[in-house]
Amino acid sequence: MSESVHNKNKRRIGALRAALYDIDAAALPGQLAEIFAADCEVHLANPLEKMTGPAQLYAEAYAPLLQAVPDLERRDFIVMAGESNGGDWVGCCGHYMGVFERAWLGIPPTQHLLAMRYHEFFRLEDGRIVEMQALWDIPQVMMQAGTWAMSPSLAVEWVAPGPATEDGIISSPYNAAQSTASLELVRDMLVGLKRNEEGVAAMRLDKYWHPQMMWYGPAGIGSMRRISGFRNWHQIPFLKAMPDRDTFWDRGNRAFFGDAEYVGFTAFPGMQMTVSGDGWLGIVASGQAITMRSLDFWRCENGLIRENWVLVDLLDVYTQLGVNVFDRMRELTVARHSQIAV
Repeated sequence: MSESVHNKNKRRIGALRAALYDIDAAALPGQLAEIFAADCEVHLANPLEKMTGPAQLYAEAYAPLLQAVPDLERRDFIVMAGESNGGDWVGCCGHYMGVFERAWLGIPPTQHLLAMRYHEFFRLEDGRIVEMQALWDIPQVMMQAGTWAMSPSLAVEWVAPGPATEDGIISSPYNAAQSTASLELVRDMLVGLKRNEEGVAAMRLDKYWHPQMMWYGPAGIGSMRRISGFRNWHQIPFLKAMPDRDTFWDRGNRAFFGDAEYVGFTAFPGMQMTVSGDGWLGIVASGQAITMRSLDFWRCENGLIRENWVLVDLLDVYTQLGVNVFDRMRELTVARHSQIAV
């Protein structure tokens, strides 16, 4: 049996994963140039934003991060692949780790271990990355440095674990039937979530979610267990504030695909809504129309969704609402910055 394009692409992304595990800062620019197309589109979280090609990705994203965290190490716990919207994609989820020695993006260093979750999606053509959509949980770094200047999370903040089944790095032959079944389960769940005007019963959450589900949200929202936790600490405040929210899982510049029992979704942006009510992140009901970048991974188990890793670009949300989180952070930490070399 010939190897599927998805398994080939996962092996190809393995070269990037290896380069970012044992990082040689001098060799990294050349390694990125071998994996990324020269005109690759790169979409990163606020304030890093859009870049083109591996040289800019290194100079503006990885080099400053390596300056701040010299022993930076990448640790994936999900690597999956599939086809979506006419493209072949690989999705990776994990943490960047290392000692936070120097300031990064104005965030003062801690001299302690840092962990920053990432959700990264890569579209490949002929073995080269031609598009990257990724969120790095920068607010998580701010929280670890004691510099998060916005509202506290309703749920628990922690370093999200990998899959309970320890099978997230998928190397087995691509199983189209199983992958499609996982994708359809998550798609049906998302359709159900859009029935919010009919009440929670119409969403039929218990039809799709495991009784012991885990929802690993971004820093600023937090993580929660069971449907009751999901509703209390995320869904109810979210829907009260933005009842007209619309997800682009079925259209636009997005990728939505399954691989075995895992499903991934990425889009820049992936949602649009109006902040017409209060209750989410302490944000006032301004009537402001916004978009949202939300990159997700789901793990299915026995026909139900058991785990969901979610990153939302909260810094981009605040920027659209006219709030400069970095300015507030600098005001919060002015005394600390006077005592360190930035």
